[in-house]
Amino acid sequence: MQIRENISLWPYNTFGIDASARYFASFQNLAELEELVNWQLRVAGCQLILGGGSNILLTKDVDGLVLKNEIKGIAIVKEDDEHIYLKAGAGENWHRLVMHCVENNYAGIENLSLIPGNVGASPMQNIGAYGVEIKDVFHELEAFHLLDKNLVKFELKDCEFGYRESVFKRKYKGEFAIASVTYRLNKKPVYQTSYGAINQELERMGVKELNIQAISQAVVNIRSAKLPDPKVIGNAGSFFKNPQVEKEQFVQWQSNYQSVPSFPFDDEHVKIPAGWLIEQCGWKGYRNGDAGCYSKQALVLVNYGSASGQEIYALSEAILQSVETKFGIRLEREVNVL
Repeated sequence: MQIRENISLWPYNTFGIDASARYFASFQNLAELEELVNWQLRVAGCQLILGGGSNILLTKDVDGLVLKNEIKGIAIVKEDDEHIYLKAGAGENWHRLVMHCVENNYAGIENLSLIPGNVGASPMQNIGAYGVEIKDVFHELEAFHLLDKNLVKFELKDCEFGYRESVFKRKYKGEFAIASVTYRLNKKPVYQTSYGAINQELERMGVKELNIQAISQAVVNIRSAKLPDPKVIGNAGSFFKNPQVEKEQFVQWQSNYQSVPSFPFDDEHVKIPAGWLIEQCGWKGYRNGDAGCYSKQALVLVNYGSASGQEIYALSEAILQSVETKFGIRLEREVNVL
């Protein structure tokens, strides 16, 4: 067990925020995690568990122990005539897992290609893109309770998945460290190509015979074209959730904003792209110092170099207020703010 002191968290968050941790350590298995938690309970006042650091905005230093989840491993745990059940360690890189599935023709998560972060965040956030969410392929996960120090298994119903939501973000926030996730993948693919620009990109690519490899590459192309690479420009992907509005309200909106885009959510609501709302308020391409709103996608806040977490947060608050003033909608942050 190696615990370091006064460590910069700049390499461990995709926003590139230079906050620091009083103590820092990584763990590769549950025995190491338990040992570190026991130490933390004796010595450090709090702890924060990081995966890929791709969905967090650090607005202050962490006066406690930061733990980096590095539990690895990808393995088939069972299969039947229709499905492959694939178990992955929470510290595995998400896109690496997607590529493993694509290369082996395990279908179901190809639409989630190039999403930054690690496997452990996928059920926590119920990550989703281009018509697919984790709940669609989720089988079960194992999570370590940080106080009781026992391993708990969560099935689909236990996670209470919602739009970028799960019990791990609210009900059990800070109580568990996700150790592994098992996905139910299809041997025979069910293609999802109607969302966004996937069909147009497939046509541009000249794809004649549809397969999961082509869909994955199309998603990679689309995301690469409109989203900044965190290795080049600090960001956490989509900063805000797409709001849901009642259908009646949306019809009234259309009389004033005929170009407003939308997509179905449930029988009573539709989703409106948060990026569209933000762009209508004039934020797209905005920059104040090194904090900005990306020029190709208003949904993404960026750190062009040395912006602080407080500066990014202040920009997000100004955006929230302007959208609420103009449209009467209070956007919700998707990124976790510390």
